[in-house]
Amino acid sequence: MTTTTTSAPAATSAPPAPRKRRSYGDLKVAMIFLAPATLGFVMFYIWPTLRGAYLSFTEYSLLSPPQFNGLDNYERMVQDSFFWNALVVTLEYVVINIGLQTILAIGIAMLMYRLTKSITVRAVVLLPYLVANVVVALVWYWMLDFQVGIVNQFLGWIGIDPIAFFGESIWGIPTIAGINVWRHMGYTALLVFAGLQMIPTYVYEAAKVDGAGELRTFWRITLPLLRPVLAMVLVVTMIGSFQIFDTVAVTTQGGPVNSTRVIYYYIYERAFTRFDFGYASAMAMVLFAILAVVALLQMRLLRAKDSDLG
Repeated sequence: MTTTTTSAPAATSAPPAPRKRRSYGDLKVAMIFLAPATLGFVMFYIWPTLRGAYLSFTEYSLLSPPQFNGLDNYERMVQDSFFWNALVVTLEYVVINIGLQTILAIGIAMLMYRLTKSITVRAVVLLPYLVANVVVALVWYWMLDFQVGIVNQFLGWIGIDPIAFFGESIWGIPTIAGINVWRHMGYTALLVFAGLQMIPTYVYEAAKVDGAGELRTFWRITLPLLRPVLAMVLVVTMIGSFQIFDTVAVTTQGGPVNSTRVIYYYIYERAFTRFDFGYASAMAMVLFAILAVVALLQMRLLRAKDSDLG
């Protein structure tokens, strides 16, 4: 008796699924929308920066082509007392501006967060920032005038002698810093206010249950949780403070006796008054390096990427 065995048909594997072709439609649309901004960034930021770096190694005025002179401009800068004076004056302004603006902005933001969250109040707080800086400087220049300014008129009513806010060396930089603090503190306060809204309410509820008072809650909870926002605010404020120019140009023009000649105004004078573009470019490159280093140190020391909520 013969036994026939039938083998089972071999299992056939399923055909591989066709690979989906990657669609580049969204990428093309994104590139189209990014092209104008990218072109503007290259034309007005990247190219001027590269051009300025090149000119910093040359002796150049508008009347003759650039002549390469190596590190002469940087050696000249080390021996330039006006450059170091402008740098010291700028640092004085930065310290006053950042200190006052940050403290007042945090105070205003806390008041808005605790008392009212009205959009109208936020609009009023932001209003000075919407006015052009030159207009703000001119208005305050008239208000602080030694003879007819309303501020000195008020000081006279309460028995205080008039103060030459823009005419005395001791008052020049604090006055300019105060003007810019008045203009920018509302915008900074709104940034801090946005950070306050991101703090969970249960954190404050837990602190209240533990018996923490207002002051201790502020130092132990609010400030640490605001660190990422404050880091960003301090970096932006610091960079903007080093770039102070228009208020000085409208009011004091660097006087009296160079007491308000900040670094930006000194660069402007060298480039567009004395047509010393090579030396001005060298100072601009040094300022760029200083800002980059200080911003990096701020981000590192404040641990801007970390959050205590984790």
